[in-house]
Order: sequence, then C-alpha cells, then structure tokens
Amino acid sequence: MSTTWQLPPMLNKVPEITLIFWTIKILSTTVGETGADYLAVHVGLGANLTMACMASLLMVALILQLRARRYVPWIYWLTVVLVSIVGTQITDFMSDRLEISLYVSTAAFAVALAATFAIWYGLERTLSIRTIVTTRRELFYWAAILFTFALGTAAGDFATEALGLGFQLGVMVFGVLIAFVAVFYSLGINPVLTFWLAYILTRPLGASLGDLLSQSRHYGGVGLGTIHTSLAFLTVIVALVAWVTFEGDRTESTDPAE
Repeated sequence: MSTTWQLPPMLNKVPEITLIFWTIKILSTTVGETGADYLAVHVGLGANLTMACMASLLMVALILQLRARRYVPWIYWLTVVLVSIVGTQITDFMSDRLEISLYVSTAAFAVALAATFAIWYGLERTLSIRTIVTTRRELFYWAAILFTFALGTAAGDFATEALGLGFQLGVMVFGVLIAFVAVFYSLGINPVLTFWLAYILTRPLGASLGDLLSQSRHYGGVGLGTIHTSLAFLTVIVALVAWVTFEGDRTESTDPAE
C-alpha cells in the first residue's frame, strides 16, 4: 500500500501584535536608518556595495522565512531588520543618486503600497496578518512590508528635511500620529487599516529617533554616532527576540489585525 507524503499545514507565519512587537519594530527601523549609514559611510562600503550586500542577505533571510512552516522569531525579525536596511537604501538611492524629489518618491512608494494592498485584497479578500498561512499571502505581506519601510523612509526624510521639522520635532510629530492611530483602534475603527497605518508611521518615527541619537550636536542630534546607536538598538532587539523565543509572545495579547 502506497502513501502520499505531504508537508504539514503552514501555521501563521507572523507574530502576535503586542507591545514587544511594536518595540522591536521601532528599534529595527532605527537600525535600518543608522546601520545603513554606518556601513555606507563609516565602514566605507559605499551606497552601491551596501545595497548589494544587504539585498543578498535579505534574499537568504527571505528564503529561510518562506521555507519555515511556522513563525520562528529570529528568522522573522532578522528579515524585518534587513528589509528595513534595504528599504532605507532604496529611498536613499533614489534621492541621492537619481536625485528624485522626496515629493515624488513619497508619492511613488505610496502608490506602490496601495497597489500591493489592492492586488493582495483582490486575490485573497483579506489583508489580515492573522491568516498568513500560504506562500502567496506571505509574499504579499513581505512586499507590503518592504514598501512600508521605503515609504516611511521617504515620508520621514520629507518631513524632517523638506518641511524642516528636524529630528526632535519629527519624533514628536510621528509619535503623536501613532497615538492618534492607537486611539482609533481603541474605538474599534478598522483594526486592519490602523495596523498598517501604525506600521507605516513607526518607520519615520524610528528613523527620526535614530537620526536624533546618532547625529552630531551641531546638526541637532545627541551625538552618539551610528555605530553606538546601532549596537545599542541591536542588543535590545536580540534580547527581546530571545525573550519571545523562550517565553513566546502569542499568549500576551490578541492580534488587532483581524
């Protein structure tokens, strides 16, 4: 009698949305901002080599993530950190090398993200991250994540540079916007929409925070430098990922993105 071997069913591939989730998310966006600057400028890799190296590492991390049958914290968050760095590099390449206006890049990434959501919803009839249980949904999820990082970088640079908000005011403005989104969620206003809005806004918040901590006092920063800021935030990320790996974050709260 012959038997057919099948893969075990895929469990949801993303973590529950808890306070730890948002903490690691903001820290990873800061590492994306300061880490990319450190590698490109201080290590001397340059923008092109940094992009090539980080994109290659991202592909490896994505393969590991896609091959997993369940949520594995260290693989997931490694992928997020690398997406953050690559998303930052894409936006910087467009503005610094191609000299594309931040107005244009912000609008372009917003359109790309909207198109991703439209196609995702058209095919799957949901944008919920509680049901990332197929490879196609996961591919849509990571495409959306990449565009949120790129959009958040462009919007953050647009706010702090083009509009002249600066680092400190940028942190305050984006923090207030996220607080408003949290209020909307608490009122029961579209949990899927509020999740993705918060995900977009935490990118410029993290980037502004990274610039505030790393840039010199002459430019309005604290002056910690990119290496110290990156190492400090990476250390906290590793500690939190270790925590959710051994303790689990799936029982801490229910997922709002239903």
